[in-house]
Amino acid sequence: MSEIKDNLLYSEEHEWALIVDENTVRVGITDHAQHQLGDIVFIEFPEIGTTLTSGDSMGSIESVKTVSELYIPVSGKVTKINEELEASPEQVNEDPYGQGWIAEIEVEGSMEEALKHLLSPEKYGALTE
Repeated sequence: MSEIKDNLLYSEEHEWALIVDENTVRVGITDHAQHQLGDIVFIEFPEIGTTLTSGDSMGSIESVKTVSELYIPVSGKVTKINEELEASPEQVNEDPYGQGWIAEIEVEGSMEEALKHLLSPEKYGALTE
């Protein structure tokens, strides 16, 4: 059974979002997604300063089994990437909700509006059952 954190919101594409401050969200892939992918070997990050719309591809994640698109769960500008993953992408497998985060996004518009389409932990749990 995959771990689902109560303090996060989730996308149907298996990304999570954590509110960092009043206009910043940290994003990554879920425990369910990293289990499906297997051992992660490479991450293609979005470029800092890039503005993306929710659902757009923000890069890709490569495992020993496959390459998958990473989708941005909220609209906004990429302000930070987790550079530690360049040398240690396996952190996504080891700690997907902590050290394995992928990027921080400065939300476009209000935080409430940006997050309203995301799934609660309960709804995400039902999706992955």
